Parts: sequence; structure tokens; C-alpha cells
Amino acid sequence: MKKDIISKDIVKKIIKDLSKYLLGFEINKFEFIDKEFQRIERREADIVIKVEDNCILHIEIQSNPSSKMAYRMLRYWLDIKEISNLPIKQYLINLSNNNIKNYIDEFNYKYSIINMKELDCDKFLNENKPEAVIFSILCDFKDKDKKEIIEKILIKLKQISKSSDEFERYYIMLDELSSLRNLQEAVKEIAMRLRDMKIENLGIYQLALEKGWQDGQEQGLQEGLQEGLQQGLQQGLHQGLTQG
Repeated sequence: MKKDIISKDIVKKIIKDLSKYLLGFEINKFEFIDKEFQRIERREADIVIKVEDNCILHIEIQSNPSSKMAYRMLRYWLDIKEISNLPIKQYLINLSNNNIKNYIDEFNYKYSIINMKELDCDKFLNENKPEAVIFSILCDFKDKDKKEIIEKILIKLKQISKSSDEFERYYIMLDELSSLRNLQEAVKEIAMRLRDMKIENLGIYQLALEKGWQDGQEQGLQEGLQEGLQQGLQQGLHQGLTQG
């Protein structure tokens, strides 16, 4: 069964990054609205926050959205409107291949949809920020092998994380996001396999050297990758990777 629920703790950690990299705008201060809506089944996956004094942001993350999703989003809009006069921004992050209506003509209602299967995972993999890289797990892998992509994600996370603690935080986020696509077991499997692999055996290592990450940082790249990745992989990426 597919999951549409991610923990509120993880949501708190990624909400700013989610807004920046998926929705296309940055938020600074926000607070969660914890009101339990009367007419709608309360779900932990729902993200409803007050963004400073500017708007209410409502985000739904769905791996198998209903054909009636527009009506459900409208009910949310009405319930949110009861508790706030601020403008409401609504987004559905759609992880499926389903074409979902984002409007109801008779009520002149419309919300926004981010179709993750239309986004190439390389868009996020090419970023040099771990908070962006983790979202590649939700994107379209096209015809690429999922385990190959997961390997690239984990290695890139290790390479650009500033510390073992930072890597561990983002690994936990990646692990939970992967559950939305039923990829949790694959992530754990690849993480354990990477633990004992030598840097010379990793295809992404040579790829990184050839591309230079496309940002003018080719000088010293081999030395940096060798030191950073070798240390990370020899330590098992981090001590918690093998813990279920």
C-alpha cells in the first residue's frame, strides 16, 4: 500500500526547502495551524501553515490522488477560510501518473498541482545543496534504474554534506520521503551496499570527475571527492545507516 503520510517532525524540517525547490518561492517564518477541521478527516500529511502575516499555505502530498481531489481541496479551502481571512495558497504534490483536475468551474475554484513525474530527478541531483538533492527521490527516474539513481543520491548527499551529523539528518529525511514512493527498502539496501564499496568502483565518481559538477569547480574535485567519499563510505556513510 502506498503511503501519503510523512511525520510532522520531518515536515517541520523540510517545509522551507519544499517551498523553495518545489513550489518556487521562499518562506522565512511560519507557524503550523493545528486546528482539526470538522468536515474533513484529519490527516498528518496535510500541511497547513501561516506564512508570517502574508497567507495560509496548504500542501497535500499524494501518491494516488482521487479523481475527486478538486472537491476535497475545495473543502479544505472552505474550512481554512473559516479560521483566517488571509489569502490561501493551495498545492497538490502529485507523485502519480494520474491526470488530476485542479479546478471546479461551477464554483470558479482552482488550486495548483506539482506533478513530480514531470520533473527530471537530475534537476535536483545537479544541485549542490543536500536540501535540494533529497527531493530527487520524488521525481521521474525516466528509464533509469531506480537503484542506480538512489546510489547517486546517497553519494551526492555524502559528498556535499558539511558534516556527518548533517548527512544523517538529510538521510533520515530522504528515508521518509522515499516511503511516499515505496522506495524505503531500496534506499536501505543501497545504503548498506555502499558501506563496503571502494570509491574506485562507484560509477558516479568518474561521472563527477568528468562533469566537474558543471559549476566551475573542476579544480581540486578529484582530491575533494576522494577524501570526502572515501571517508564517508569507509565509515558506512554514517553509523545509523545499518540501523532499521
